[in-house]
Amino acid sequence: MEALAAAFQMVFSVQTLVVMVLASLFGLFVGAVPGLTATMATALLVPITFFLPPIPAIAAMVTATAMAIFAGDIPGCLVRIPGTPASAAYVDETYRMTVKGHAETALGVSLVFSVIGGLFGTLVLILAAPALAAAALQFSSFEYFWLVLLGLTCAVFVSGDAPLKGMITLFLGLLLGCVGLENPAAHPRFTFDLPDLLSGVSLIPAMIGLFAMIGLFAVSEVLRFSLDANPLAPVSRQVGSVFRGMGAMMRRYPVQTLRGSSLGTVIGALPGAGADMAAWMSYAISRRFSREPEKFGTGHPEGLVEAGAANNSALAGAWIPALVFGIPGDSITAIVIGVLYMKNLNPGPTIFINNPSSIYAVFLLFIIANLLMLPLGWLCIKVAARLLRTPRNLLMPVILLFCVVGAFAINNSPFDLWILVAAGLLGWFLETHGFPIAPAILGMLLGTMLEEHFIRSMIKADGNLIAFVERPIAAGLALLVLVVWGVSAWLGWRRRRAIT
Repeated sequence: MEALAAAFQMVFSVQTLVVMVLASLFGLFVGAVPGLTATMATALLVPITFFLPPIPAIAAMVTATAMAIFAGDIPGCLVRIPGTPASAAYVDETYRMTVKGHAETALGVSLVFSVIGGLFGTLVLILAAPALAAAALQFSSFEYFWLVLLGLTCAVFVSGDAPLKGMITLFLGLLLGCVGLENPAAHPRFTFDLPDLLSGVSLIPAMIGLFAMIGLFAVSEVLRFSLDANPLAPVSRQVGSVFRGMGAMMRRYPVQTLRGSSLGTVIGALPGAGADMAAWMSYAISRRFSREPEKFGTGHPEGLVEAGAANNSALAGAWIPALVFGIPGDSITAIVIGVLYMKNLNPGPTIFINNPSSIYAVFLLFIIANLLMLPLGWLCIKVAARLLRTPRNLLMPVILLFCVVGAFAINNSPFDLWILVAAGLLGWFLETHGFPIAPAILGMLLGTMLEEHFIRSMIKADGNLIAFVERPIAAGLALLVLVVWGVSAWLGWRRRRAIT
């Protein structure tokens, strides 16, 4: 009880609360600007934490990242440009809701279910951190290979009615992920003797974020507007109450909420996975098991409910291995672990014994950060909704300017701007000819991980492919992948037979 009382005293101090509010506003801004990510928000806060006590420093990290992940949904909903990579999984769905005049519903679902997912992940973090962390450590390269392959399988589900075109863009994304030195042999591939391509066009360069993916959406959207006199249906000029109807959403989709929150927490607890994979997999699973799969991609909130809960629950899940074993669950917690060591809060099993008040304080910070998201997220939505009142011929160039600044800010490299333009042209060409962009992004996101874990596993097994299914968890994941492939092929065959 003394440790808990001390935790309350540290968290509810004036300094900690002020830091959380300021970090919230910073995270909302970074998440809402295309090209800037939650990882970048965390990295930019590191110098400030030098001058803060331990608990306020951690409060800044926790609050800013939670806000940034949610805020990435706002530009995706209003102008079809995801603010963060995690928001790209369902950006078309949210934007279609806006086109249909339901922007407040889309934004309300993003806000409310992000809070629910975050609180669920926090509850799991509090109750089951040691057990889940121990389970996560059972994953070796064999298990990760099958998990990444399962993630790539989601391309079939997010491709809508064009699975063949989805597979083509998926392989295009895998090809782009091969560029550079980021491969197990560290051999330059597809660089064309350009030094700037040695770092590749991967979606996750240097732990910061992925300008290429944002450009793929943003520049193509600007091009589409410029070349088409009437590119989109009329969009509602007003955003009403974002909380209206959220109670009905909770009653209508309780299974999806629980499933997304649970999957997000588990994926987040796996080192190297993170909120991006959680959002993609949750949206694909929601579409696969929905009773109304034909409505996905037309402005249907079901997938948004599940994926929105998943990406924020993954943030808390990533702290499970970080706190218990000092192993980062994603790039954000990799930065946070450095701050913990700097503040003499060395992560590991002993921190629960030697410094329980600080652990309780971290739990409280997660709860407050998610609850704080409701009023500040609502305020951010109201400010951002003014974008709809701006004429699109003025809005689109400003959006492009933000994208250029965001892309350049990642590495301060002019070459990144050429990648931004090239990705935008590619995205415009693909969508013009009916090819979905999402599978290409998924391939770029997971391609390098798939190759890394495959090569590592082959080295461990000395080339014996049987080793990929010798471990129980790996065998279970392999069976799941084969079942998903088989069911998808059977459903496709049955659909074609019904047409003929």
